[in-house]
Amino acid sequence: MTIEPPALTARDVAQLLREAVFGRLAMSAAHEPPRDDRVLVTIEGWRLTLDWAGDEVGVCTECLGADGRRWQLAGGDRYGTDPVALLSTWEHGALGRLLKAL
Repeated sequence: MTIEPPALTARDVAQLLREAVFGRLAMSAAHEPPRDDRVLVTIEGWRLTLDWAGDEVGVCTECLGADGRRWQLAGGDRYGTDPVALLSTWEHGALGRLLKAL
């Protein structure tokens, strides 16, 4: 019998972003070419897709965990279920500055 790891949640992804913001995990630009409206980053093996609109972080649309688990924003999700929305105002601003530096 195979035991599945617990599902990846928006809170898990938000915590991953916090760890990067506070410098406890390293964030880098993904190797795929950036698109105008999205930025692809890796955080120590985790791959995230974030909406990026004119120097402002929008929402996290997808996260693929280092362990193979996946979280994806669904069209009907309520406000607050996006990992970026779970960050404090300061963390959100720090994330934007971190992404600009990449």
